[in-house]
Amino acid sequence: MPSATTKPALRRIPAKSSTEKILKIISEDGGVILEDFLTAAQVESWNAELDPALDKLAAGYEVPDNFERAEFHGNNTKRLTNIVTHSKTFREQLLDKDSVHEIASRVFEAESGSYWLGAAQVIEIGPGNPAQPLHRDLENHHPFVTMGPAGPEVALNFLIALSDFTERNGATRVIPGSHKWPDYNDRGNHDMTIPAEMRKGDCLLINGKVCHGGGHNQSTDFYRRACAFTFQPGFLTPEEAYPFMIDMEMVKAMSRRAQQMVGFRSVYPKGSPGLWCIDVKELGAQIGL
Repeated sequence: MPSATTKPALRRIPAKSSTEKILKIISEDGGVILEDFLTAAQVESWNAELDPALDKLAAGYEVPDNFERAEFHGNNTKRLTNIVTHSKTFREQLLDKDSVHEIASRVFEAESGSYWLGAAQVIEIGPGNPAQPLHRDLENHHPFVTMGPAGPEVALNFLIALSDFTERNGATRVIPGSHKWPDYNDRGNHDMTIPAEMRKGDCLLINGKVCHGGGHNQSTDFYRRACAFTFQPGFLTPEEAYPFMIDMEMVKAMSRRAQQMVGFRSVYPKGSPGLWCIDVKELGAQIGL
């Protein structure tokens, strides 16, 4: 296990690198920074689409008598969900992006057979917000915590910088190599972390087993913005209930692959005759897609 004085680095490679190279680094380190994952024009359009909804959204997360959950979400952090609806850029240029699915299919299909979107959230950390508690994304599904490193891969998180990420403004903190620790109840501590410093348009790609968390925004006026979208096996319940969030007319304009990612198609995990079906038939055909 690394100590505060022997911290491994996060490697940085061009987003156009081969899938083999990307997955090799993730296998070794738990994550990698993909530089220039989005163009400047894509970042600009995405931010413009998100601004109206974020302007209306209050920071913080009010949960009576649940300090732990409120601390996790951040007292000066905005978390905007249903990005499929809010952003045409995400819906058309990222949710169905070939390079994204080439990576995801290599991670999930051999082991799990299918995958879909677990969550897609814009996370905007405001000035003064403390560091987020460290966690692993697989903790949404507790049995995989007890399995440790021998368990299947159940999350793949594309965290895209929509503003510059610096250590001072709350760059996500990561413990590279923590996906190999034998006990997943051990989340390490902040002294072990390193900041994922990125330019806007870069992407931090991590698996669900690596310890990470939002950083402390020490600035007085900078709002650090990112979008994290996470894929998971089709046999697991997504965090976000997309069929209750996305208008059907919008769904009809999406590709079949994008429809499946948000639960408007059936999924076929390894060994299963099909899940998320109607009368054991493919969902999309039964609802007129």
